[in-house]
Amino acid sequence: MSETIETSEETDTDANTRKTVTIVVPVYNEAENIPHFAAAVDEAMAGLPYDYEILFVDDGSREESREVLRKTVAADPHVRALYLSRNYGHQAALTCGIDNAEGDAVVTMDGDMQHPPALLPKLLGLWEQGYDVVQTIRQTTQGVSAFKRLTSKYYYKALNLISEVPVQPGGSDFRLLDRQAVLALRQYREHDRFIRGIVGAMGFRQVQVPFVAPERYAGTSKFSLKKMAKFALDGILGNSILPLRISFYIGLVSLLLSFALFGHVLFETYEGDTVPGWSTIVIVMAFFGGTQLMVLGILGEYIGHIFREVKGRPLYLVDKSAGHLTNERETTYNTGR
Repeated sequence: MSETIETSEETDTDANTRKTVTIVVPVYNEAENIPHFAAAVDEAMAGLPYDYEILFVDDGSREESREVLRKTVAADPHVRALYLSRNYGHQAALTCGIDNAEGDAVVTMDGDMQHPPALLPKLLGLWEQGYDVVQTIRQTTQGVSAFKRLTSKYYYKALNLISEVPVQPGGSDFRLLDRQAVLALRQYREHDRFIRGIVGAMGFRQVQVPFVAPERYAGTSKFSLKKMAKFALDGILGNSILPLRISFYIGLVSLLLSFALFGHVLFETYEGDTVPGWSTIVIVMAFFGGTQLMVLGILGEYIGHIFREVKGRPLYLVDKSAGHLTNERETTYNTGR
């Protein structure tokens, strides 16, 4: 009898000390992918010594997509969901999930199966070895155009040339964060977010895991060329002030050139060899006018970012939540600052 009681006490203790894992998944109109993704995660986590939950953050999807998510929450006890009040964008939805994740480890990934759930045991194994950040590195993506591969490759090369902190080429938002890293990441509250750069700037003990991203399970990418361009610009402006310095140098060079042209005019006047020429005037005006407009454009982008920050608006608003809340904690409905 005493042996049975002792075994039961040990089992209860083991259950109470099991580590927890939260898998954060921002989704936008992914009705076909959500049930398949949840099943794949359940399969990958089966047999691992963790209590886990899948936290879907719906970024203002259409009603049919939300209905599929509601059914998935009802059918799978490991799934819960947060529904944002409108579409705030991938990085804001990802931030919402991180703000509300209560696991000892938090894994962020996309729900279209291009971030393979089969890699979860490997990421968790490296976390157990003491790494605070386990960052996956996308070597290539199946089915992606050569244009997107080339622009991604050279974008990160250019970004690292001007960035104050290194940004890993091929880095994705598929990563594991230890609780300590999660709490640190929550302190970064800028609106024009580039989480890949933020994670690189945080430090901590990091390790990389290369992988080949498969094609989407279903549907098409919601990351349009316009959104990609904005994301790329946020990465540059959020990680470097070098464009401002370049603007200064361009203005300085333009000023020196104007002095040189002025000296040339004085010399030609002294020699008596001046010939009125509208072409020279037009070229000079076009050069300096274009330079000024470019510099003003760069300044305008930075001022626009400053304007969005000083307003102090919330990064997102949560409309409602569904599913079991880890440790019975309340959902964060408004976390702007």
